[in-house]
Amino acid sequence: MKGLCRTALLSAVLLLPSLRPPAAAAARAEIPPRTGSPYVGAIVVDAETGGTVFEENADAECYPASIVKLMDLLIILERVGEKSLDLQEPVTTTAETSRIGGSQVYLAENETFTVEELLYALMVQSANDAAVALALHVAGSTEGFVRLMQEKADKLGMTSTRFASVHGLPPDKGKEPDLSTPRDLAVLGRAVAACPGALAYTSTQVRGFRGDSFEMRNHNRLLGVFPGCDGLKTGYFRLGGYSVVATAARGGNRFIAVVAGAKEKKERDARAKALLASAFAKATPKPAATATAMPAPTAPPAVAPPVEKAAGRGRRLLLIAAAAALGWGVYWFVKTQIGGPPPEA
Repeated sequence: MKGLCRTALLSAVLLLPSLRPPAAAAARAEIPPRTGSPYVGAIVVDAETGGTVFEENADAECYPASIVKLMDLLIILERVGEKSLDLQEPVTTTAETSRIGGSQVYLAENETFTVEELLYALMVQSANDAAVALALHVAGSTEGFVRLMQEKADKLGMTSTRFASVHGLPPDKGKEPDLSTPRDLAVLGRAVAACPGALAYTSTQVRGFRGDSFEMRNHNRLLGVFPGCDGLKTGYFRLGGYSVVATAARGGNRFIAVVAGAKEKKERDARAKALLASAFAKATPKPAATATAMPAPTAPPAVAPPVEKAAGRGRRLLLIAAAAALGWGVYWFVKTQIGGPPPEA
């Protein structure tokens, strides 16, 4: 009898897994681990036409992590363009913004910063607390802002993307994660690159915060390394791996490259560089006028009053004389102070 009971008990235990409800209150199943490939997927698109230049598992599901902040930036800058939000508008932080983990600028309750300052924190430092502060300011709640993010994703045709947070951090137990695909992230990258003012934030490598007492450094290691790169955003958490949406412009062409879910940061960056380099190598140079326009600065530069031709000629002679007598270093000083701005770097 005892042996029979033990057999029955063992059978019941073995049957337990099959008795679980098919979608018990757990979040969506985790994305299967990578096997063999050093990343989940990749894609390169032409920023102007949206045409695909290269793709590899571009529809594979991935965790975008902090790349979701590109959608934050897009939504906020569109409101700035519509005049419903001002870059110099003050944002007062709350207790909720001071309880965010991961990358941050350590916002404390009742601090005040402008929308512009928080956008730089969002893009340069990838500050999760800045994402929450901006979301609360614009939508009143993070849940409300996530709805705006999803609505915009749907309008852009990001059919495989589901936003669940404003910052991209790993979800709490039982909560849904942010999910996307390399193809959808390329769509988002195109939209941000075309948004007036956006590249001023995504291209900034180093910037001070809180009166320059805190130095922010961009996580995008292609900036200043890959010629023409001026954005856009990296993302990482352990389960999701290393991802990047990168853009660069050369010879009148602009491309968006996405590498998602790489095992190593170096592999992600190297692959993104290689994909962009290949795209430019195959591209036909276009007239400069057809390139994606760079955003205007927040405050337009002062326009100098008209100068008579004779005065301009005299000024050029003065500059040449200064160069001959004192050297070209003085020439550039005089030119930048008297003759206009220095050449673009």
